[in-house]
Amino acid sequence: MKPGFESDVREGAETINLQEGNSRGVLLLHGFGDTPQTLRGLALELHSAGFDICAPLLPGHGRSIASFLASRRGDWLNFARAELGRMRQRYESVALVGLSMGGALAVILAAENRDTPALGLLAPYVDMAAMPKFAAMTLWVTGGNRARKSNSPNSIRDPEERANNIGYGVYSGRLLYELWRLTVLARTSLSQIAAPTLIVQSRTDPRIANRVAERAYAALGPIEKKLVWIEGTGHIITVDYGRERVFSEVREWLSAHMPAATTA
Repeated sequence: MKPGFESDVREGAETINLQEGNSRGVLLLHGFGDTPQTLRGLALELHSAGFDICAPLLPGHGRSIASFLASRRGDWLNFARAELGRMRQRYESVALVGLSMGGALAVILAAENRDTPALGLLAPYVDMAAMPKFAAMTLWVTGGNRARKSNSPNSIRDPEERANNIGYGVYSGRLLYELWRLTVLARTSLSQIAAPTLIVQSRTDPRIANRVAERAYAALGPIEKKLVWIEGTGHIITVDYGRERVFSEVREWLSAHMPAATTA
């Protein structure tokens, strides 16, 4: 059943494909347990600025809880690698933008492809807090792959957007372990990145401490980089309050580092 494990995708969770012949491509990567729905507004903003966009639905996501529980970090990463490879064959340049776990995937891909012209990391999940890290190392042994309800309402503070979100809202000990191992790889990849890098982080993110963004910024080394703080929003900053600021920062960063051309 790979790469997605199932053919039945939930309504609204589909891959966003806005590829219409522009010379500049952007691969957008969504977060853990979520879908490209969280990137739709950003995708439309970037497309209107002259970028071709692909925001693929990652394996195990947007289908069924059973499919999510069966997925592993290698599935997510290898699928993202394949999508990037496909876009790099088609476009003169391809930027990477990732939200949350998608940020971790984008970091790894940018380190592997040092000619990436620009990188955008939105609330990048490149480290795990102590409690979920402990759960990651123990629950997948003691609790196996049993689904557990996630309780993080402040991940999206906007009540309308929170109600509209179609993410799973569950995890398992094994999935936390997979996420933790992915963050370890991403963290060790930060120093290998050559692309100009933008980090956008909420000061009131309930999942990622401010120090995580600060350490990621420092670990990037002597490259062109920018850390932008936003206020009054949760973790999924592409749909929450202040999302327009996120959109504009990403659009301006990519436009500055990816000059427009006339042909694809």
